[in-house]
Amino acid sequence: MNSEGAVSATLPGLELGTSFTFNELIGAIERLRETAIHIVEIPELGDEAGLCALLVERAGEDLIFHAPTESALHRQQFVLHECAHLILGHIDSEDAGAPDFLLPDIPRETRQRLLRRQNLDDPVEIEAEYLADRLAAAIRSSATHDTRFVEIFG
Repeated sequence: MNSEGAVSATLPGLELGTSFTFNELIGAIERLRETAIHIVEIPELGDEAGLCALLVERAGEDLIFHAPTESALHRQQFVLHECAHLILGHIDSEDAGAPDFLLPDIPRETRQRLLRRQNLDDPVEIEAEYLADRLAAAIRSSATHDTRFVEIFG
């Protein structure tokens, strides 16, 4: 899998340019997928399941659950990684009928697809992390632009 090629091919589809805010990114993904994205912190996720974040696709909405963290940047990276899966279409290839070992209490009719990070050496996870890093850089660039704007124009 060519991460650079796959990631570079997806970015123009977002129509965001080279710098954007986190909220602009979420809006672009919602338009691209024609679904709402809901981001929810679940304290038990990190404590009991040992997971950083989890992506669940449901009819009409994508749910991103993340573990609590004191670092805003760390939390952003959790969410951007799951956003990258959405952008790259990784969740669309998941088998909705596959048994769910992480969230067995969610009925299949409620859960359409679930993407979970089980193997960090998996090319799909590497590709998502690579895109998440590029998205984070674009968001940082946007913040820098705002700062420079304020410095110049007050």
